[in-house]
Formats: sequence, structure tokens, C-alpha cells
Amino acid sequence: MKKLLLAVTCFTAFTAYSQKKPLDHTVYDGWQSVAERIISNDGKYVAYTVNPQEGDGELVIQAANGGYKLTIPRGYNVSLSEDSRFAICRIKPFYKDTRNARIKKSRPDDMPKDSLAIVELGKTNIVKIARVRSYKTPDKGGSNWMAYLMDKAVPEQGRPGGRPEMDSLTRLNNMLAMADSLAHVADSIRNKANDARNKGMAVLQQGRGAGGGRPQGGGAPAAGGRGGAAPSAAAEPGGEEGTELILRNLVTGEQRSFKLVSEYYFSKNGNVLLYETTKKTGDSTVLPSVVRMDLTNNTSATIFRKFNDAKGYTMDENASQIAFIAERDSSSKAVQKFYKLFYYKEGTPEAVLLADASTKGVKSKWTIAETGGGGGGFRGGGDGGGSMGFSKSGQRLFFATTPIVTPKDTSLPEFDRVNVDVWHYNDDYVQPVQLKNLESDLRRSYIARFDMNNKEVVQLGTPKFRSVMQTKEGDGNVFYATTDSGRRVASQWQGFTVSDIYAINPENGKADLIRKEFKGSGLSASYSGNFLVFFDEIKKSYFCYNAATKQVYPIATDIKVSLVDEENDVPDDPNSYGIVRWMENDKYVLIYDRYDIWQVDPLGKEKSVALTNGRKDKLQYRYVNVDREERFIEAGKKILLKIYDEKDKGGGLAIYDPATKNIQVLFKEKVAVGAIQKAKDADVYTFTKETYVKSPDVYVMQNAAPAVQLSHINPQQETYNWGTAELFKWKAYTGKETEGVLYKPEDFDPKKKYPMIVYFYERNNNTLNNYQAPAPTPSRLNIPFFVSRGYIVFVPDIWYKTGYPGQGAYDYIVSGTRAVVKQGYVDSTKIGLQGQSWGGYQIVYLITKTNLYAAAWAGAPVANMTSAYGGIRWGTGLLRTFQYEKTQSRIGATLWEKPNLYIQNSALFSLPKVTTPLVIMANDADDAVPWYQGIEMYSGLRRLGKKVWMLNYNNEAHNLVERKNRKDIQIREQQFFDYLLKGDKPAKWISEGVPAVMKGRDLGLGY
Repeated sequence: MKKLLLAVTCFTAFTAYSQKKPLDHTVYDGWQSVAERIISNDGKYVAYTVNPQEGDGELVIQAANGGYKLTIPRGYNVSLSEDSRFAICRIKPFYKDTRNARIKKSRPDDMPKDSLAIVELGKTNIVKIARVRSYKTPDKGGSNWMAYLMDKAVPEQGRPGGRPEMDSLTRLNNMLAMADSLAHVADSIRNKANDARNKGMAVLQQGRGAGGGRPQGGGAPAAGGRGGAAPSAAAEPGGEEGTELILRNLVTGEQRSFKLVSEYYFSKNGNVLLYETTKKTGDSTVLPSVVRMDLTNNTSATIFRKFNDAKGYTMDENASQIAFIAERDSSSKAVQKFYKLFYYKEGTPEAVLLADASTKGVKSKWTIAETGGGGGGFRGGGDGGGSMGFSKSGQRLFFATTPIVTPKDTSLPEFDRVNVDVWHYNDDYVQPVQLKNLESDLRRSYIARFDMNNKEVVQLGTPKFRSVMQTKEGDGNVFYATTDSGRRVASQWQGFTVSDIYAINPENGKADLIRKEFKGSGLSASYSGNFLVFFDEIKKSYFCYNAATKQVYPIATDIKVSLVDEENDVPDDPNSYGIVRWMENDKYVLIYDRYDIWQVDPLGKEKSVALTNGRKDKLQYRYVNVDREERFIEAGKKILLKIYDEKDKGGGLAIYDPATKNIQVLFKEKVAVGAIQKAKDADVYTFTKETYVKSPDVYVMQNAAPAVQLSHINPQQETYNWGTAELFKWKAYTGKETEGVLYKPEDFDPKKKYPMIVYFYERNNNTLNNYQAPAPTPSRLNIPFFVSRGYIVFVPDIWYKTGYPGQGAYDYIVSGTRAVVKQGYVDSTKIGLQGQSWGGYQIVYLITKTNLYAAAWAGAPVANMTSAYGGIRWGTGLLRTFQYEKTQSRIGATLWEKPNLYIQNSALFSLPKVTTPLVIMANDADDAVPWYQGIEMYSGLRRLGKKVWMLNYNNEAHNLVERKNRKDIQIREQQFFDYLLKGDKPAKWISEGVPAVMKGRDLGLGY
């Protein structure tokens, strides 16, 4: 009887496995992932979105204790109120409706629009508002207010075009108004033509140039509201008309409405609402304005009016000061506009002019910038990095200035203009870089401070100091900057520039040199600015600048373990592991090594202390910042740490307690951990856990209790033959013990012989516990798809030696392949290769050195290093030389110093040895590898009579962007490998090709 039960059990298990389906290409669209994640401040609620790859997703709101769950179909852009009482989100239209509208090429106004949803947490009633463009809530404070901006109203029905019927008198008045308007236009054109005849064509260009545009809302006031705020669709006043803004009290339901609004912002604490209105079409009496509404006493004041464009709104911490830039003088179609800085203080009648191009301190031929602050280097103390910003105390106001760019001369007809790029040997950047950055360079601006006492501008940033590091949230006594001016040419072959480091006095802009010709990383100023720590890559040491003594000295010299990348194998100085954070009052700076966190005295007097002890167990501890407003770590505050185990690639969370100097491990498992968050006011954490066989789901952990799983995505996976992932170790031809990841089908039978695909890039062992959803990938191997369909997939780690990258690939990939074959379950005659970019290069090199592989698929490969060396990375415009001399390609010398290495590492010169059938993907808009590299490989193999195919996805980038193309390449990859590794019938594109006359008619995917 027992034997019978055992037999039945085994048969049932076998049947369960045999009934599981292999993945196919129809599964992609419905495969889910968790996107947005947020936890309430009190830790009682968690919200997250679950989205398919294509189609309608959903927003899920759950109680941390599991007692409440609410699903909002198509919900996204969720915010939870500061008091943890409400959830607000936007709701997308149905995917099919949007898709159909795109197919019909509907106008933007006719496209399906978002709705807004408001939910009181713990309850099921959902308040929905249709056609909402954006919404915002205050970042902090006890305010119960939120605001949302409506989209354009649906046109009234009843007559063609949806416009309301007008009476006869209204139509007559409109006709007369139009006639008057046309008469004014005709007079204006006639007068301008007479001026041109008498004074010359140049008068037609007066008041024109580059610039303008509508407000983008990027310069929000001090933390000007959070939430699902889409980029503003409102144009500048005189352009698109504003829409209705609704101010709503979440608790009482009270609402207030404001018409013609284009921009709106809450102050950081929610006590003030600032909004901008536009003109009204057809009513010249309605003028644009800026209104400040005090929500504490329900009073409003119009602080600015009669302007063409205003933007960059910013408020100080308590919203008593407001600054912005505006333009009042240009016509709406002017190509050059000059902005001015305006300022409002609570209690004054209206905003006043602070600065323009004529203000003392503004450089000659400079003006107030339309956008601001050094391309990311400018950080306003109030808004955390927008166009404008007050310091934390509100005593300093920062904005940006910019050189005036001479407008183009448009008097010459287009067909007579010469278009030529001049490449000069002394250019900082080659022309492709300049052209790529042209728009940003034309808009480049530099941080300045307005001195309220002396009514003048203090310039801090300059073309020399493009980016300035503020301290003490704008209130520090010293700021810092670096400059590589005059040394940028070398970046084309070095991949880096050396810089000079300066201390800048924010009161007068004076700059003092700290370190000359610095090559390194990790510049980190203490909160107050009293110290600046940086890592010198040449000396492999940290240094500290003391602003009080103006001395530079080494620190952390007593740390005996390496503070630089211990695994560096590129021909350049290794990077440091980086700086963690500064401690309160600039007492200590925390620094990483490979495994641990060190507490270091910036004065260099106290002994450095390891706060963690991961090295002995090969555990990496990394700090997790769960407070977006944190500027330093408070003394005595517990520190959340993420754990990564180099041995089993597992992860976990831990807490370091400075009081006891102990580490409390919350959990550590053979999983990958991500998306870590903590409730602001409670010891409640959310995070995701995943393995190769388990999707990244959302978990919540209260205090140190066991984590509770909230989401359960992709239940359909249970019906498919999935797979397993294991760490595989072998000794490479170099003698080094090496790791890789080996994937096997779920129904793996060690007695069978399987085809195998070897996929690689550089080192991927840390992906052992990563979930990989079946998806049409941009270019890499769709691992779960092939594993599900009966393939073994092997991903070996590769280590390189300078000058011999190709040999490194051979030593590790081939040795690893043969080590797997020795296990006995791989058919050694049915092994394929797949890789993209650097992986593609290694593939085309390998097939010139071995006939071990029966099929190869190389995406964007470099076939000829001698020609690729002088190529362009069109995505950035950079020359490719630095890759070979200093970084990934690892030659470590110029083409003229060691031409033999360039030839030796290039597949092109050994193509007669190739026997492996090869597919190349080389796209004509590749922005990283010149697509002629694929052509060289294809033409060489074709000339030699080898089996080679090349796919060129028209106008596609280095990695496929269009989902339709991603789906297409997945089908072709399967057909190719199934043909050569499984013996299936070849598809038409493989056996016959697809002639150009059949392009768009037959994809060649049939048989």
C-alpha cells in the first residue's frame, strides 16, 4: 500500500511538472511589476501600483496589519497626506481608449484625460473627479488642503465643433471686432515695411533673439507641493488659456475655485497657496496675475500683474518671502526675451523689481537667466534645486544669470545660408559634443546671490565655476566649486578631467584655491561648510580642507584596509568606495570600504573606528537614507543598513545603534532586497524581496517583527515551466577561482542532454537572486523565456588584463562553458552565445578563436578596434578613444603606441577562422557603437562565404527602444537558436532573407 501511495505521489508530481506550459511570446504584456511604493507617516498604510508591461494597472492601498485593502483600477501618482488620513492619486484612462485615440491621431484636447481620486484611509468610498491635469499637497505641516488643476472643459454639444450657438448680435459684434483687429495688423505690417524701406532690413530683427517659452513649473517654491503633478500644460499668458483650479479641504470637503490658472504651488508647510492666472481669450480686460493666498486667515493678495511670462516661483520656509522672474516688455512672438528678478515680502502691496541686466553686479552683456543655476550644481536652500531658492533661514536669495546670446541673423534667406561645422584642434569639446549640448549650452546659467542690504548682485558661478556647492542649505560661510577650464580636451581620451578645487565666499564671490590639478572623486562638504573631504585617486587617500585654518591634510590614514575598488581591472586609477554621510555638528564623516563603514575624524586627531564588521564574513553594509530631508546623521540616531552577502548573494536589513555600538540584524535571507522605505513617525519599514523564482513583492515590517507580504503579483507563473538559478564555480584558464550563474529549467533532469546558451557582459554573480520577468528585452538575452523552453543558460563572470580583453573573454567564457559541459547534462554540440555591446564584442572575438559554439548572436559588436578607436559615441558626441585607453575596452595605450594590441583584439583580422553562424544586430541610429562596426563584420564574413545575418532596426538606438522591435527580436532570437541548437525548421528570414522589395510586406517570420 505504501509503495502504491508513493507511486501515485510521484506520478502526480510528474504530471504537475509535465502539465506546466513553456513560456511563449504572448505572455509579455500581462506580466506584472510593482512600481510606485509609499508608506504613510504613521506607518499604518502602504500604497503601491501593480502594472502589466502593457495595459491597465492598478493602485493598491493596504493596512500594514493586513486589516484593510482597497484597489483603484488604473490609479497612479499616489500621495498620502501628511497626517496619514488620506490618499490622493490620478487615474489613467483605459489603455485601449488611449491607444484607439492615438490610432485615430486625435488632437491633444480630444485625447482621453486623467481623473483624480481621493480616499480616506481605512474606508472604501472613493471620491472621483474627471478631467484633472495635476494635483498637489503640501510637503509638511498640519494643513488639510490640497489643490488640483482641471483640464480643459469638454466643448458644449449641439452644433458642429461643439461650440454653443451665438445670437445674431453676438455674431455681429464678433465680426466687427475681428475687422478692427485685422485693420490693426495691416497698419502694423504697413508701418514696419515702411521702416524697413527707409532704415534697412535690420529693423525687422529688433527685439528678437533666442529664448522664451512657456513656464514649466520646474522652479517650485520651497518644497512647493508634492503629488501627482504633471508638467504644466499651460502656455505663457497670451498663449494657452489657463483652466480652473480647485482648492479642497480634505477633512471638511470645502472647496474654492479659481479661474484661468496656469501654475500653482503650496508653501512647504501648506500655509500659503501661490497661483498664476492667464489672460482670457477674447477679453482684453482680463490680465495675467500672480496671487498669494494665506490659508491660515483666508485672505488673498494679487502680488503681480501685467506680464507676458513669469516663472521660477520660490518661497522661503514660512512663505513670508516670494521671488520669481518675469518678462513684461517683449511681444509674444519675440525670439529674445529679457527676464527680471522680482521679490515680494509679506505685508507689502506687491512684488517689486530686484534685479535686471542693469543692476550693479550683473556682468556686462549678461542678464537674469530664464532658468537657473549651473545644470544641477545650484541648490537653492528652499526648493532643493530649482531655478530660484532662498536659503534655509530666508536671509539669502539665490537666482541665476547668463550671458546674452546674440540672436541669429534671419535677414538672409534660408536657401542662401551656409551650414558648416568647424572642428578645431583647441576646442574644449569636439563638434558632436557641442552640437549634442547646444540647447543646454545656450540656456546655461550661473548661480548668483542678491544682496538685500546693498541692493546688488553677487556673482558666484561663472563659466569657470559652472557648478557651485552650497553649504548649510545656503546659509554657510563658505561654498565650494571645481573647475576643469582649459583641460577639457583631455577628457576625450582620458574619460576624465583634472580639476582645481576652490572655496568661495558667498558674501563677495571671492574664490580661493584649495587643490590644483585634482583627479579624484567623493567631494563632500560638511553641513556647515567648515570641512571639505575629497578622495585623491592618484594618492589613493582621503584629504580634508579645514575652512578655519585653510589647511589641507590627509585623513583616515590609520585605516589599513583598502578604501578603493579592490576589483578594479580597467587601465585607470581605481575609484573610492565613497562617502556615506556627515555626522551632526561636523563631528565625523562616515566612509565606506568594500564591506564596512568607518567613522573618521575630519580633524585627523581621533582614531578611525569601524562601525560594522562585515569583512570577516564578506558582508557588505551600506547606509539606507529613509529621510529625504536629512542633511546629516544626528548624534545618537540609529542607522538603517542594507546587507549584501558576497558568499550567497543574499540580502537583508540591519540597524546600527550608536549607543550600544551593536548591529541588530532585522533579517538576512537568500533574496535580493530593494525599494527600502521607513515611516516618518514609526519604526515600520517597507521593502521588496525577490529571487529568480519569486517576483519582487512588497513586504512590511513593524519594529523587528517578521515581515508580512502585502503584494502577490504574477500568480500565473505557477502554470508555466519556470526554472532555477544557482551559483556555479570553476577554475578559469588563468587559475582564478571564478563564479557564474547557472539557470536550469524547472523540470530539469540531470540524465538528459540540454542545449545551452552562454550570455555575458562582465561580472553578473550578484544577480543570482534577481527576478527576471519574461519580457521583450532591449537587446539582452530573455533568460526565463529560454530556460522555460528547455535551455540551460550560463552567465559567467569575466576578469580582464590590460591590453588583452579578448583573451580575458576566452579564458573565462570558454573555460566556464567547458566546466558546465563536464557536469554531463549539456550537449557540447548545441551551445550558443548571446551578448550585447561589450558582450557582442566578446562574442565576435570568441568565434575567431574556437569552434565550440554552434550559434552566436551579437548585438552592436565592435569588430575592428582600429576603426572604432576614432569613432563617435553619438549619444553623447564623445570620441571613443577614452574607452580603449582608460576604460572598458582596456587596451591601455593609444593606437600608435600599441597597434598590435588593437589588431590582436579585433575579430575582423581573424575572420577566416570563423565557423560559427552569426547574427549581428547593428542599428543605424546606434548612439554608442558606430553601426559600421556591424557592417564591417557582416561584409567580411559575407566576402569569406560564412553564414551571417545582420538586423538593422531603422532609427533604433544602441539598445532597442520601441516595444514592437523588442518583441520582434525575441521571436527572431528564438527561431535562430531553435534552428541551430534544437534542429527546428529555419524561419524564412534565416533560410531566404527578406528582400528590400518585401520590406513592410513580409517580416520573414514564417516558415
